[in-house]
Amino acid sequence: MNQDKIMKRRMITAIVLLVITVIALVIFIALFVDESRRVQETYRRQYTTELRHVNEELSIYSKAEGDLDYHYTRITVYMANAGSYAFLIENFTDKQITINEISTCLIKYPQQMKTKLKELQTAINDILSDLDKGYDEVKAIYETIDLKGK
Repeated sequence: MNQDKIMKRRMITAIVLLVITVIALVIFIALFVDESRRVQETYRRQYTTELRHVNEELSIYSKAEGDLDYHYTRITVYMANAGSYAFLIENFTDKQITINEISTCLIKYPQQMKTKLKELQTAINDILSDLDKGYDEVKAIYETIDLKGK
């Protein structure tokens, strides 16, 4: 008889501990998902900020204000930063590739890219307006670059 009471207590204790563990696990998963969502929002915000910087520098460059080489370098750096943030964003692979390709062109082919900065500005404006055609425009710019040239 005593043995039955001890076994019932142990079973009740085990069930209570199991319920507490399951509740803790559910809370942990919910917190993890929420934090992941916040981090992704931060990456997207930073990506957009970098593209805005590119857009501002393109405007300054097109107005031929100040040291053009300096502004071109800033355009290149901001575009590379945008590519870095695009790498961190989930489900963004195609767009990330497009941004990285144009960033590479800005670095490797400055003579060709300087003639296409107006088109790039239009594409960046479309991207900032959440239009997918902006990525298509960037891809079109990339495809017009002679990758064997300067």
